[in-house]
Amino acid sequence: MDITLIVVLVIALALFFDFTNGFHDTANAMATPIATGAMKPTVAVSVAAVLNLVGAFLSTAVATSISHGLINEGPGGVAISPEMIFAGLIGAVVWNMITWLRGLPSSSSHALFGGLIGAAIVGAGFDSVNYAALLTVVIIPAFLSPVIAALVSLLATRIAYRITRRPVFPNERGGFRVGQIFTSSMVSLAHGTNDAQKTMGVITLTLIASGAQSANQGVQFWVVVACALAIALGTYTGGWRIIRTLGSGITEIRATQGFAAEASTAATILASSHLGFALSTTQVSSGSIIGAGLGRRGSKIQWSTAGKIVIAWFITLPAAAAVGAIASGIARFGVVGLVIDAVAGGIVVLGLYLWSLRKPHDSAIEIDVAANAVLTRKEQRGLQRKKRAEAVAARRAELSRERTLRRMAGRKGGRR
Repeated sequence: MDITLIVVLVIALALFFDFTNGFHDTANAMATPIATGAMKPTVAVSVAAVLNLVGAFLSTAVATSISHGLINEGPGGVAISPEMIFAGLIGAVVWNMITWLRGLPSSSSHALFGGLIGAAIVGAGFDSVNYAALLTVVIIPAFLSPVIAALVSLLATRIAYRITRRPVFPNERGGFRVGQIFTSSMVSLAHGTNDAQKTMGVITLTLIASGAQSANQGVQFWVVVACALAIALGTYTGGWRIIRTLGSGITEIRATQGFAAEASTAATILASSHLGFALSTTQVSSGSIIGAGLGRRGSKIQWSTAGKIVIAWFITLPAAAAVGAIASGIARFGVVGLVIDAVAGGIVVLGLYLWSLRKPHDSAIEIDVAANAVLTRKEQRGLQRKKRAEAVAARRAELSRERTLRRMAGRKGGRR
């Protein structure tokens, strides 16, 4: 197969992965403001899409780490071919679709890294992977980032509740709901600076491997534009399954907690993007929500759901690596292998999507579920206020009747 055609196929698949990354990770920024009622679902995903687009243009540090650090460069150039990258992307896309179907907020980043590593090992041997870069840029941030985000979120939540612990007015904490619009927007911007760059790095790596650009050249502008548009479009479609898991599946989020969780998420991601660490925004967001849940007294954490998310964190990289390795092994048969990979990957993705349509209570009305979860909580709070008001009114009416009866009894006694 012509090398140009292979490169075009790889770039197309990379952009499709970027699209899945967008709808898979929308929940990172917008689950909490939707859950607390700070933003309507359609408005939330629209804002996230625009800011993901903007964030993709702010930095290329993460893209450089991937394209020039994760895969070793040998005497004849990088030790990976476009065919291997194609196989790795299939592993990432398939795993993204599986976890989306299950509503698990797994890491799209780790799915991408796992797919590339598995494909590179099978296609070029164990020496093709820079394990030092893998450890410092991927593994260590994967363990530290959710812990740091959880601790910062817990502390921020405690401080927020301490400052407003005895509000003079019942709606004094309502300002946090307004603040969530800003913090969730910052998370979307941070997501664009980190996740969109990973696909930029993969496309740049493909161009270097095919000889289309030199190893010393940075990310080309058209690559930045294409990846920014792909992740923005994916974000706009919304990942309602995962939004529901993060928004209400871990713990019931209130505006104060949502504000703290989003602020810690944005700070962690932006700092990591500046340092070139390709961390998982999903892990950071989940850790922040858990920390916010622990920070409010009386809040309950659904540890069973949190446990499933943590398991997904651990198995994502090796699972995607296994799929990428199988696809890379098939790709070694040349054109026939690439065709088999493409057809098999397309069938799996289409099959998972059709399978999701068989569960309309989880998919077709996902946006309604996300919205109704908020409306139900609002209605419950409104109903509680209404009941309290009715109880007070009834008590006042009872006291008024008692006073009236006492006055009437006094008048009758005086006449006698």
